[in-house]
Amino acid sequence: QVQLVESGGGLVQPGESLRLSCAASTRIFSINAMGWYRQVPGKQRELVAAITSGGVTNYADSVKGRFTISRDNAKNTGYLQMNSLKPEDTAVYYCNAEVRGVDLSIGDYWGQGTQVTVSS
Repeated sequence: QVQLVESGGGLVQPGESLRLSCAASTRIFSINAMGWYRQVPGKQRELVAAITSGGVTNYADSVKGRFTISRDNAKNTGYLQMNSLKPEDTAVYYCNAEVRGVDLSIGDYWGQGTQVTVSS
């Protein structure tokens, strides 16, 4: 069973930066499309940024110009660079990816989430 593991969350002050990482904890063949979502209590999970297997990116309007999604295909790892963080960016951030396993089957997987808190 493929598991995605996020890391890099934490507590920062407004204006500071964080970089989240997402990697498979088990051996996989490749990661196809990948996305970062976030959720605050009482609200639906929302898409923050996404990247296709070819590197095409898409961002929520609220993070355009501040967040950058990227991927390292050699490491099967995805990243979300978050700059100029605001208190409203506070949420649990989740990684989602379409993964091709070593048996070449394709599945959709979620990470366990990492807390990002922006507060002075």
